[in-house]
Amino acid sequence: MIQYLQNNSDTVLAALRQHLYLALVPVLLGFVIALPVGYLGVRFPWLYHPLVNVCGVLYSIPSLALFVFLPVVLGTKILSPLNIIVALTIYTVALLARTVADGLRSVDKLVNEAATAMGYRRTRRLIDVELPVALPVILAGLRVATVANISLVSVGALIGIGGLGQLFTRGFQLFYLEPIIVGIVLSVLLAAVADLIIVLIQRAVTPWARA
Repeated sequence: MIQYLQNNSDTVLAALRQHLYLALVPVLLGFVIALPVGYLGVRFPWLYHPLVNVCGVLYSIPSLALFVFLPVVLGTKILSPLNIIVALTIYTVALLARTVADGLRSVDKLVNEAATAMGYRRTRRLIDVELPVALPVILAGLRVATVANISLVSVGALIGIGGLGQLFTRGFQLFYLEPIIVGIVLSVLLAAVADLIIVLIQRAVTPWARA
């Protein structure tokens, strides 16, 4: 395997960079979209159950089918990285919107009432009180979404774009074990490192949760 890495370092690094790009950009986009969507599910209680149901349906769509279907909707080429980014953003929103809503719903009503009594308006109360209290739940969902995206990117290799997944397909096509092992090891390491980074961020921004 070391010999393979030495001889194909440029190919492996290019696949690694693409994998990171395709996995993390949807996480950032999905997180930004999921925050207001999840908040709406709490702000208007009648929206919560429809939101949960829609998110469940979206997350249940097979990834390969979505990768193939999106070019028809978006008008993009089948090999466009945009298809992977949009698909994984949809999955991220579907996962995080419910997590955000559940996190905000978990905030004790007495905490909100106390903040209101202290003069906090709705927006300031959301930013200064509700979101910090809900952060452990939200970041737990973010960990799941990030690791899931890193795994799902590899599926895109079946349509020609998949970061480290391309090492899998190349290995299977050539009956060559080394690129498959390298792809699997790097994918697992990426997921582990990303998860660890989010855990460290959570520990830094929610010290009260450790206590």
